[in-house]
Amino acid sequence: MDGITIELALFLVATFAGAFVAGLSGFAFGLVAASLWLYVLTPLQSASLIIGFGLLVQGYSVWKLRTALDWRRLRPFIVGAVLGVPVGVSLLTWAHPKSVRIAVGMVLIGYSLYAWFRPPLKVTTAALPAVDGTVGFLNGLLGGLTGLAGIVITIWCNLRGLPKDVQRATFQPVAVVVFAMAALLLGAKGALTLETAKLFALGLPFLFAGTWLGLKLFGRIDETAFRRIVLALLFVSGLALLF
Repeated sequence: MDGITIELALFLVATFAGAFVAGLSGFAFGLVAASLWLYVLTPLQSASLIIGFGLLVQGYSVWKLRTALDWRRLRPFIVGAVLGVPVGVSLLTWAHPKSVRIAVGMVLIGYSLYAWFRPPLKVTTAALPAVDGTVGFLNGLLGGLTGLAGIVITIWCNLRGLPKDVQRATFQPVAVVVFAMAALLLGAKGALTLETAKLFALGLPFLFAGTWLGLKLFGRIDETAFRRIVLALLFVSGLALLF
C-alpha cells in the first residue's frame, strides 16, 4: 500500500471508530476520531470534519431517540448553549489553549474518578430551569472554546443519576445545536475547502455504519453499564486533553 492509501485507510478506520463510540455513548466522536486523524490531516481539516461528522452523528442519534425528547426540559439547555457558544469562540482570541486543555482535562479526570467510586445517587428527573440554563451556557462556552460539544451536560445528567435514555435525549440535542453553530462560524470564516469536502463524502458510509452499530449496542446495555461507559470515556477524554 502506498502512503496515500494508508492515510485514507487510517482516516476511514478512525471515522468508523469515532462514530461507533458516539453511537454507543452519545459523545466523544471528536476525541476518538481526532486521535488518529491528526496523524494524517491538518488541524483545520480535523476540526472541520469533527463538526460536520459530529453534527450528522448527533442528529441521526437524536432522530432515533426522538420519542424520548422533552422539549420543555431541553429549552433552558439550548438557550444557554446558544448564548455560550459565541462567548467560547471569542475567548479563543486571548485564552491560552494549553491552559484550557489542562484545566478541562483535570476536571474530567477528577469527576470521572469521583463518580466511579461513589455509590449511585437517587434518580431525580425534576426540571431545574435556572440551573439547566446555566449548565447549557457553560456547555456552549466550552464547546465554542474546545469543540467538546456535550461534555458539561453529560456530566450534569450523570451527576443527577438520570436514566440512560433521558441522558442521551438531553445532551445530544444540545450537542447538535453547538455543532450547528460552530459549523456556521467555520463556514462564515471560509474554513471549508474542496479537499475537506471530498474527505467528508468518502467518510460518510463509515460514519453511518459505526453510528448504526453503536446505537444497536446501546439498546442492549443496562443503566449500570451505560454509566460506566460514560465515566470511562470522560476519564479517557481528560487524559487526551492533558497529554
